[in-house]
Amino acid sequence: MKKNLIFWVEEYFYNPNLFQKIISFLLLPLSFLYCFVMFLRFRSKGAEDFGIAVVGVGNLTVGGSGKTPLVTALASHYEGAAVVLRGYGRESKGLFVVSERGKILCDVATSGDEAMIYAHKLQNAVVIVSEDRKEGIKKAKEMGAKIIFLDDAYSKHEIKKLDFVIEVASKNGSCLPSGPLRERLWSTKEVVVLKEGVDFQRVVTLQNKSDKMSLLTAIARPQRLDAYLPEVVSKNYFEDHHAFAKDEVLEILERDASDSLLVTYKDFVKLEQFGLPLSLLDLDVQVREDIFKIIDDYRGKYAKKD
Repeated sequence: MKKNLIFWVEEYFYNPNLFQKIISFLLLPLSFLYCFVMFLRFRSKGAEDFGIAVVGVGNLTVGGSGKTPLVTALASHYEGAAVVLRGYGRESKGLFVVSERGKILCDVATSGDEAMIYAHKLQNAVVIVSEDRKEGIKKAKEMGAKIIFLDDAYSKHEIKKLDFVIEVASKNGSCLPSGPLRERLWSTKEVVVLKEGVDFQRVVTLQNKSDKMSLLTAIARPQRLDAYLPEVVSKNYFEDHHAFAKDEVLEILERDASDSLLVTYKDFVKLEQFGLPLSLLDLDVQVREDIFKIIDDYRGKYAKKD
């Protein structure tokens, strides 16, 4: 029931049918009110400077946009990097250091799936989850970070940072609940908008390929994978951040008589504990060099203060 509702909402936001368009139209008054409240919230915030270069990567819409591979690509470029994120979907609360320069310090239930991806992929960085991003930044500084990346941070107007926003195409450009926008690009806020295919490119590798693979994934808008998929026996979609049980995964393997499950890294960090045959569809990105120049220029302002 929950899964069907989430998929219905994703369709409503990004590819609505006629009935969903009517609902969206009827909800426009609430959207105008929501957007106005978010604007007032933005105007009421004063940005605190933490004395270190903070780079935020986010998007304006609900659902996936490729933030995790982009943050990974950016953070891996710098020595002394730290990644701070909320850790959506984790079973824990509060601040946890997920990894310190390659040493993983907690399990995926504590960290959440996205933070564990960073822990696996960023061997020279610090990864911290914290609902309070300010506390996460302070902890990262305490641990010697030289530059901090915030995952999903456009709305953190109370933090002084360089903001990158990933553009996400949608047939519905309204604010919640009529459309998928959590906020708009406020005209007085400095933002660098990045577009996939222009500012960064997907690089896809397939690891541990088998003859018969069943796709299993729990990411937002899983149809985004279609362009990168090899031939699969079946496609099995779960809601974003779904916590897999071994029995439901085994059932798919046995039903399809597959040799392995084809998963993304976001799924892999949750499924590896089960000891089942996994093939990995690893999605990375290559970033245009001038994006790093923007970060270097911003970081240089803090180097001069030192």
